[in-house]
Amino acid sequence: MIIVTGAAGFIGSCLISRLNADKFNYIIAVDDFSSPEKNKNLEGKKIKEKVDRKYFFKWLEKNSTLVEFIFHIGARTDTTEFDKSIFDELNVAYSKKIWKVCIEYQIPLVYASSAATYGLGELGYDDNESIIPQLKPLNPYGDSKNEFDIWALQQTEKPFFWAGLKFFNVYGPNEFHKGRMASVIFHAFHQIQKTASMKLFQSHHPDFKDGEQMRDFIYVKDLIEVIIFLMHHRKDSGIYNLGSGVARTFLDLVKNTFKALEKTEEISFIPTPIDIRDKYQYYTQANMDKLKKIGYHRDFHSLEEGVQDYVRNYLINTNYY
Repeated sequence: MIIVTGAAGFIGSCLISRLNADKFNYIIAVDDFSSPEKNKNLEGKKIKEKVDRKYFFKWLEKNSTLVEFIFHIGARTDTTEFDKSIFDELNVAYSKKIWKVCIEYQIPLVYASSAATYGLGELGYDDNESIIPQLKPLNPYGDSKNEFDIWALQQTEKPFFWAGLKFFNVYGPNEFHKGRMASVIFHAFHQIQKTASMKLFQSHHPDFKDGEQMRDFIYVKDLIEVIIFLMHHRKDSGIYNLGSGVARTFLDLVKNTFKALEKTEEISFIPTPIDIRDKYQYYTQANMDKLKKIGYHRDFHSLEEGVQDYVRNYLINTNYY
C-alpha cells in the first residue's frame, strides 16, 4: 500500500491519478475530507481507503507492515495566513511525526517542501543543504517549511530513504478548490473568460517592468514524474529543488493563456496589494543540477506546452486529472 497525505488536494490527487496509471491501486488517502469541492479531485480514482488526518497515526499503528511508501504532500499552504500556531501544528509537528514513524516502521518518505523557503532569493535558489539554516522566508508558511527542512537535516536518525522537494510555482489540473491560492493561470483563464481581459500586478521594483516579474512555473505533471522517479530510485536522500529550471514572466504566462483560448490579448496593470507588496518575490528560478546528477533526465513541459494542455484539456471543460 502507498500512503498519500493531502490526497484530496491539488498535487496529492494528481499523484494518485499517476500512481493509478502505473497500476498502483492500493492507495491510502489521508486528508481532511470535509470539503465537498476538494473531494471532487478524488472521484473516479482507485483508492483502497480514506483516512482522516486526525486518525492517521492510529491507523498506521495497525497497518504499518503493509505500507510500502509515504508521500507526505499534505500541508497548510496559505501564504496569506499569519497565525503561526496553525503552521506549527499542521506543517511542522505533523511532519515530524511522519518522519519518526517512517524510521520506526522502515518506510521510505518523500515530502513536500517549498521554494517559499528561499524568501527574496538573497542566497540564490540552489538546493545546497548547507545554506538552508541561513534562508529567510517571507511568511509563516515559508518559515514552517524551512523549519522542518532544518530539523530533518539535523536528525541523526533518518528514514532509510527520504527526499524533501522544494516545489516552485506549480500549476495544472485539480486546483478548482483553491480559491485565492490557485495558480495565476487558473485566475487568468477565468478572468479572460469573464471579461476578455486580464489585470496583472504592477511592478514596484526598479529592476522589473510591469508584468516582467519572473517565476519558475512548473507543470504539475512534470512534478509528479519526479516524485514517481524518486519512489523507484530510493537512494541519494536529501533536499531537492523541483521547478522547471527556467524563469518566465507573468506576461509570458498570460499571453499563452490568451493564445490557448484563441482570444485577442487585452492586458492591463493594477497596484500590488499593500499586504503582500513587501513580501513579493520578483524572481525565482530553480537550480535543477542536483536532481539531474542523481539520474533524472526527463524533459519538462515548456510554459507554452503546459499552459496549452492545462487550458484546453482541463480548464475549458472543468475536467479533472
